[in-house]
Amino acid sequence: MSNGSTLPPHRRLRGTLLVIAAVVVVVGLGGWLVWRSSGDGGGPPGAGQPAPGRSAENGTDGTGGSGGGSHAPAGKDSGRGSHGHGSGGDPGKGGPHGSLKGKVVVIDPGHNPHNSDHGQEIARQVDIGNDRKECDTTGTSTNDGYAEASFTLDVARRARTLLQDAGAEVVFTQNGDRPYGPCVDERAAIGNKAHADAALSLHADGSGAGNRGFHVILPARVTDGPADTAAIVAPSKQLGKQLAGRFRAATGSAPSNYIGQGTGLDVRSDLGGLNLSTVPKVFIECGNMRDPKDAAQLTDPRWRQKAARGITEGITDFLTH
Repeated sequence: MSNGSTLPPHRRLRGTLLVIAAVVVVVGLGGWLVWRSSGDGGGPPGAGQPAPGRSAENGTDGTGGSGGGSHAPAGKDSGRGSHGHGSGGDPGKGGPHGSLKGKVVVIDPGHNPHNSDHGQEIARQVDIGNDRKECDTTGTSTNDGYAEASFTLDVARRARTLLQDAGAEVVFTQNGDRPYGPCVDERAAIGNKAHADAALSLHADGSGAGNRGFHVILPARVTDGPADTAAIVAPSKQLGKQLAGRFRAATGSAPSNYIGQGTGLDVRSDLGGLNLSTVPKVFIECGNMRDPKDAAQLTDPRWRQKAARGITEGITDFLTH
């Protein structure tokens, strides 16, 4: 038989069927791959789609990640505190995203940048329950002139961002938008009116050089005049302990070497902001502005971000445990 002879009919039919089958397989496979990549197949309903509560952008759990892929604040430290509980996910966040939903936190940035222009007003005496004291003071500063009032506002704003990212409602006693003050009794009243779950007054100390470190001030039991701290002493102490631990871990700062006997905790009965509070409240002195080594930290924006993170994590621990 020559090479140009025709094939028998049954062989021509078998060849045609093989070609058709190959085309069907190729087309079917290609369609399956397109369908698979669209995220609509390859398993049970919802497979290929982010699960509820998870971030589609980064694939991390929405309760412990960056809150839907939002960018971290500038200068945020990438490390974590040494504690194994509290905040998860993004190391710059003070807690899992949404973990503080429904919580109210009052932040009281100590002093006011404009107090020095209102000496007569801030010298006015107010009732703090067991005594009368000045409405407010100007606060201290570093030897180079960086004011405590500027420091407290900066850290307060950084902490506010982190707390809001965790779902908290944050109330400020002042935001540099008042001519002076408020007075210490009003600062306490703002937290009380807000029914705060936790309140924090931010400060930096003005002790002598060589005195270093942070300390947290807890309310003593005071029941005198308008002051009655009986109900808040215990929860405030717990808040203070959580705050001290987290602040130390986040910043690397040691507890005060001149107050608190190395515990980082101090109890006082002479502060109107604590005496008049009806909600758990503490003060934190983040360092000593008059010590050159502490001052170098307090004036460093990166360190202030760490301080804000430690504060936020301490509050988060208190409110979620």
